[in-house]
Amino acid sequence: MHSEGYTTKDNCKNGIVSVKKHAPADANYESKTASNGQYYFVLKAGNGQVIGTSEMYASSTGRSNGIASVKAEAPGADVVDES
Repeated sequence: MHSEGYTTKDNCKNGIVSVKKHAPADANYESKTASNGQYYFVLKAGNGQVIGTSEMYASSTGRSNGIASVKAEAPGADVVDES
């Protein structure tokens, strides 16, 4: 999954917190289909702002598995500062 680019480290940290907070809830995911027929999803904050976009998947099942993975892994994921 990727997000917007951030201009400050504090904004980046806030983005990480937001993903961890919003990842567990089904209501925060929107399943989409790209113009090339591939599948992807976006993760949204409570205010509807997109906070993450997935990779492209060849099938809707792959997309569903991707959502399940983010829901399970994001809340407890380790954060590594590589700056």
